Amino acid sequence: METLLYNTQRSPLIIPEYGRHVQIMINQIMETKEREERNKMASAVIGIMGNMNPHLRDVPDFQHKLWDQLFIMSNFGLDVDCPFEKPLKEVLEQKPERLSYPQKTPKYRFYGNNIKSMITVAMGWEDGDLKNALILNIANHMKKCFLNWNKDTVQDEVILNHLLELSDQKLRVKEEDLPLTDAEEFLKFKSKNGNGSKSNHKQRNKRNNGRKRY
Repeated sequence: METLLYNTQRSPLIIPEYGRHVQIMINQIMETKEREERNKMASAVIGIMGNMNPHLRDVPDFQHKLWDQLFIMSNFGLDVDCPFEKPLKEVLEQKPERLSYPQKTPKYRFYGNNIKSMITVAMGWEDGDLKNALILNIANHMKKCFLNWNKDTVQDEVILNHLLELSDQKLRVKEEDLPLTDAEEFLKFKSKNGNGSKSNHKQRNKRNNGRKRY
């Protein structure tokens, strides 16, 4: 009787999704001396790997992917005839270039980086009704963001001063477009989406406390 082997005592699987038996078959192919026999065994293993993913048969280059995985699971030591270009170990182990992470620390973080981008775009537009409409929308959106952070109320003067500061004194909301959208409208919208004030949450908790729980 053979001694039972636990996975912790076995060599780690290179691609665990295919399981231990596929890995054993690939190892047997590598131990086979005749090249023609290795080619037959490799084609059979490719068929087994394809049957394990039948939903991918119609995906372009699916066979190419299977052959690449076959060589990867053999640690690039398999010597068989492949209908595709064999993958290179150096390319697989090559590390991607490090992505540069945007380091932005705005003064008023509760507005977000998108507001700053919108302000920069508005500063480049020509004066006119379209630019005035954009400035008004930016100011209203800033007020909404402020209320999400403060959750109480905010004066229009605060938003307008912040807009002037972030735009280097270049963007102003016209007098005829004032006042901005009422704060209650934004708070009403939040309450409809379940993001109301703390008092609303307390009222819900009181109603829920009286319910039976099973």
